[in-house]
Amino acid sequence: MTGMSEQDHAALLPSGLSDLLAPDAQSEAQAITTVMDVFARFGYDRVKPPLMEFEDHLLSPGPGAALARQTFRLMDPLSQRMMGLRADTTAQIARIADSRLAGEERPLRLSYAADVLRVNGTQIRPARQFVQVGCEMIGAHTPQGDAEIALIALAALKEIGIENMTIDLTVPMLISHIFEHYSVPKEQREEMETALSQKDKNALGGISSQATDLLSALLEVCGPEESAFEKLKSFSLDGQILKDIETLQEMCADLKDGMAAYEIEAQITVDLVEHRGLEYETGISFTLYSKDVRGELGGGGRYSLSEKAQDQSATGFTLYMDSLLPALPKQDAPKTKILPASAGWKEIRAAQDDGLCVKRKI
Repeated sequence: MTGMSEQDHAALLPSGLSDLLAPDAQSEAQAITTVMDVFARFGYDRVKPPLMEFEDHLLSPGPGAALARQTFRLMDPLSQRMMGLRADTTAQIARIADSRLAGEERPLRLSYAADVLRVNGTQIRPARQFVQVGCEMIGAHTPQGDAEIALIALAALKEIGIENMTIDLTVPMLISHIFEHYSVPKEQREEMETALSQKDKNALGGISSQATDLLSALLEVCGPEESAFEKLKSFSLDGQILKDIETLQEMCADLKDGMAAYEIEAQITVDLVEHRGLEYETGISFTLYSKDVRGELGGGGRYSLSEKAQDQSATGFTLYMDSLLPALPKQDAPKTKILPASAGWKEIRAAQDDGLCVKRKI
């Protein structure tokens, strides 16, 4: 790079990695502490998994396998086995629940705060290293469990000062259940999924299938939860499709009760055709937004721990600190007092007890 000094070259970091300086580093640390305290009040025990694990464990079927392409790999010089640096924390929580805590009473409630590293960033989130904080409920099979997880996420965001929140609910498996119900061939499923992801009703209408009318109608349902459920009353649904909708309605009702109890203001929206990036999720899922923040604040949903897990059903969420940081309320800089080099420790202590940040000249 022309004109760059040797010192500039030494300070260069790989794409997607950055230094977090004052006051942002302190703001992030305080926000993490606040969020983790919220989790603890709901009975979630904090765990701390290692930064890396053996590849075959980290990338086992389920949450880990979904991020295999985003995972950095390296050889362990001791065991000569391949290891992976975590790209997401959920897979590690699943392993802990199914091994170290397999004998603990269910539902098992766990929380975490951990750095993750990914091979690629995205256009919205170019950072490849960032902090995830979240909760996982292991072994719960009810809509109330889904509602609790969503409520805690909103409560945590409220506690750190995030406003103008929206929680967008979806059921990723609903589309698959519709395909199965109407015996849609594989090639048509791919066409329909593309049309649904683009919200293209015309393209969807051009596909000859018994499922087309229902899927087209579901495109019209997207929006605020009250109007969405009102529109669904006119639908003729049965089997697993009806069960999916009823479960979502039950979860949403419990979530609204919780939001009222905790005085949380957030818009609830429903998008029943959204399924992108939710390959391993098996039930109700949600994404968190704020009008004050570009991109997602976080998200979560129901998933299976692994094919061999004793209690396969789990639900959880993750908040992304790099997305939240710009929206955190600005804190006043601490009042600083400069003391001469001759100042003794008692004088420094007295100033600190008065709430001052003290710097002694050296």
